[in-house]
Amino acid sequence: MRHAKVSRSTAETKIEVEIGLDGSGRAEIETGVGFLDHMLTLFARHSLFDLVVTAKGDTHIDDHHTVEDVGIALGEAFAEALGDKKGICRYGDVRLPMDEALALVAVDVSGRPFLVFEAPFASSRIGNFDAQLVREWFQAFAVNARITVHAEILRGVNDHHLAEALFKGLARALRQAVAVDAREADRVPSTKGTL
Repeated sequence: MRHAKVSRSTAETKIEVEIGLDGSGRAEIETGVGFLDHMLTLFARHSLFDLVVTAKGDTHIDDHHTVEDVGIALGEAFAEALGDKKGICRYGDVRLPMDEALALVAVDVSGRPFLVFEAPFASSRIGNFDAQLVREWFQAFAVNARITVHAEILRGVNDHHLAEALFKGLARALRQAVAVDAREADRVPSTKGTL
């Protein structure tokens, strides 16, 4: 089973992440940031990754450090769980509707971190959550997972729906990308021989 545990401790946050890529979508999430807990719970369910995340951060200042550091730690755990990437499909993409919102998310588990993120949030906050932190989490995750992510909102007006479509879209795209392709067997899906 492809599995990893990562701890991250700074002066601003203390984070524990555990991920199992061949799971059932079980989630135990407690970050102190309610909206992030919601997004990570649905991320686990739609990726079918088993996910345990606990975080304590300086949320008395704001949620930025906690959200970003959870993205960093989860990205590191994802990369570690994948190992040498032999046999994976590598690419995944999805158009994901969430009511009136429609997101396009495409990923390449390439070893080359890059994020293209286009999400026109109508307001600066989603409930109590700073809408800018959606991009911050995606950036932290993509860089530390060492993957390329294109995440774009094609249409939609409700900011909660936009964010949810993006997280679900990432989950579904990663589910495709890390699936094992029996035809690849013990090969890395690259002409370079490594990712």
